[in-house]
Amino acid sequence: MDQAAREAAGPAASVVAWAESAMARLAALPHVRRVGLALLEGGGRRLRFTASDRDPAADVAWCHVDAYDDVPLNTAVRTGLPVVGSVVELAARYPEFAARQSEEHQAVAAVPIATGRDVVGGYVLYFDSTQVLDDEPAAGLVQQGRDLAASLREARRPHERPPAFAGPVPPEGALVAVHEVAGDRSSVAPARRFLEETLSGWGVDDDVVEASVVCLSELVTNAVIHAQGGCIVRAELHDDVLTVSVRDSGSAGAAHVTSIADPLQVHGRGLQLVEALTSRWAYEIDGDGAVVWFAQDLASPPTSAVSGTPTPR
Repeated sequence: MDQAAREAAGPAASVVAWAESAMARLAALPHVRRVGLALLEGGGRRLRFTASDRDPAADVAWCHVDAYDDVPLNTAVRTGLPVVGSVVELAARYPEFAARQSEEHQAVAAVPIATGRDVVGGYVLYFDSTQVLDDEPAAGLVQQGRDLAASLREARRPHERPPAFAGPVPPEGALVAVHEVAGDRSSVAPARRFLEETLSGWGVDDDVVEASVVCLSELVTNAVIHAQGGCIVRAELHDDVLTVSVRDSGSAGAAHVTSIADPLQVHGRGLQLVEALTSRWAYEIDGDGAVVWFAQDLASPPTSAVSGTPTPR
């Protein structure tokens, strides 16, 4: 698939191109015999995995693996720390993994793909000879993981912006404010501040403001993690009903909101919190992704500190 076709195909094809480049880069490191590459999916329950010895005719052949399997790569992804050593050394901690290794794999390095504390996946290198992976070489491997996280973000960037989301035409007298959220976890805090400042300016009761901000934080975090892009937040206040909506930018986020019944879903519990703290909530899925919204029935009409509809931010 050429570059033009990948761009037309959307974010999935961009990740394929990123994976091909990442594996070629890692395979070029000295004594590397095999490369494995994994991305977090399913709220942290599984990894989408591929390896350099998969059939190249199939582009990048992916499969899903259980993120709870006791192997070095999963440990690196879950802890955010590299796991390195010879196969003999790792056998004490990962006996089944070590037993599966062929004679040509003498050492292993499993490293998180992360920016700061935001782990998005990991990679694993299989070396054909014993390696001295002390502080300096290990630091180089960690930097490789950071570089891969940055290049993955760039691969996804053209598809991060969610579709325009103005919502329905507000009824006369409604207060409406809109906020655009970038596709990374650092944008969650500004979204919280936006809603807190907006609702406080509208004279909404402090308890409602606090609960709404907590719920928004869950929805925005889910959108950033699972839809792998940005989102749009829209707040509307009309007839003593506050409605807050979050539109994400992809089907991954839409799929996530349908799976909250799974008790092991790491981030799905946040939607249970939304259900507990709001009057009602729901989601709508369309060709552009998902809109998740919640409503708060206000006990008494708020005294608005502003007149008219605030300018969307």
